Amino acid sequence: MKSIKLEINNRAGQPLAARLELPAGRRPHNFAIFAHCFTCSKDLHAVRNICLALTNRDFAVLRFDFTGLGESGGDFSQTNFSNNIDDLHVVGEYLKTHHQAPSLLIGHSLGGAAALVAGARLEYIKAIATIGAPSTLSHVTHLFDQNLDQIREEGAARVSIGGRPFTIRQEFVEELHKENLMDLVSKLRKPLLIAHSPQDRIVDIKNAAELFQAAFHPKSFLSLDRADHLLSDEQDSRYVGDVLASWARRYVDDLPDERATTDLQVVAQIADDNYTTQIQARQHTVIADEPQSLGGNDLGMTPYELLSAGLGACTAITVKMYANRKNWDLHEVFVHMEHGKEHAEDSAHTEVNNAPKIDLFRREIELVGNLDTEQRARLLEIANKCPVHKTLHNEIRIDTILRE
Repeated sequence: MKSIKLEINNRAGQPLAARLELPAGRRPHNFAIFAHCFTCSKDLHAVRNICLALTNRDFAVLRFDFTGLGESGGDFSQTNFSNNIDDLHVVGEYLKTHHQAPSLLIGHSLGGAAALVAGARLEYIKAIATIGAPSTLSHVTHLFDQNLDQIREEGAARVSIGGRPFTIRQEFVEELHKENLMDLVSKLRKPLLIAHSPQDRIVDIKNAAELFQAAFHPKSFLSLDRADHLLSDEQDSRYVGDVLASWARRYVDDLPDERATTDLQVVAQIADDNYTTQIQARQHTVIADEPQSLGGNDLGMTPYELLSAGLGACTAITVKMYANRKNWDLHEVFVHMEHGKEHAEDSAHTEVNNAPKIDLFRREIELVGNLDTEQRARLLEIANKCPVHKTLHNEIRIDTILRE
């Protein structure tokens, strides 16, 4: 995904550090905003994984740091929950002015509570998703229970949250009791996805049950079994992203198929996430990557696996088309592919270390159906006539230019 670094001024004129993630084709059908968890930041690895899943489905996602956190300006000790809502309004208006109004709002933990409040107020938000969100704002005070007396008596206290020091003021604690999330959710008339882990030790699963019970349909619940509150395991955050992207497409408006910004057929785009590459062809997007042993994230097939897949897919389609035209009883085609390199046959007399090599694609075809020997032999001949097969056998020219 393409990541654009932004600074968006909050209502006090302080800069909010943000990243706008775009799909490979750079023409998203919808925009989303991600609100991070309490005292976290936009750069939490789980947030990036969820954004990747969304951009892979042609969403653009703006992730940002709330005032006083991460790379954003301002003093966290001078903020409260209302400031979080204001920040969401500001970034929403920024997208509306400079791109298009966001239709999806996602929030993690207290960011989920902020997403519910802001999403209920913003008309252009079509759907809301929460991850590990509390059903009451006052729930967050359990993170500094031992400091509440000092906060009440002295007006503020230095507390440790997640191993990091923060100053919490009495005004912050008091405001957490003002907003009634349960009443708000009961009046919410927007699609809602509630994702929560039964093993969440920070925000108990009963919070999700209360929110779900209060909400009207369409509402959905996603159980994140075995996940922790911060989705520390990459598989958990990828799972959330994949399900969220599929769920959201049901409730947001799609644009006409005008997303391609190139006259070429395919766009491959790599940014700052190691070797993870998004590939877009028309409205279809896939991910290519390298194994972790080679420095990749192993989120998709390698380029050579994609090349083998292209040959395998073309083989299966060509064989199936031919069988259909002949009305032959072919039910399934399996094409097993393997790619490697071998020493060229005409290099037997050269030194092994310097011997030229050729690319070898090994292709094994399974035909399932009521076919006689002649039909099977003919389909094997047809397999060798598939267009990609012919392309790989022909002389290939690749013209490369550098775009300005």
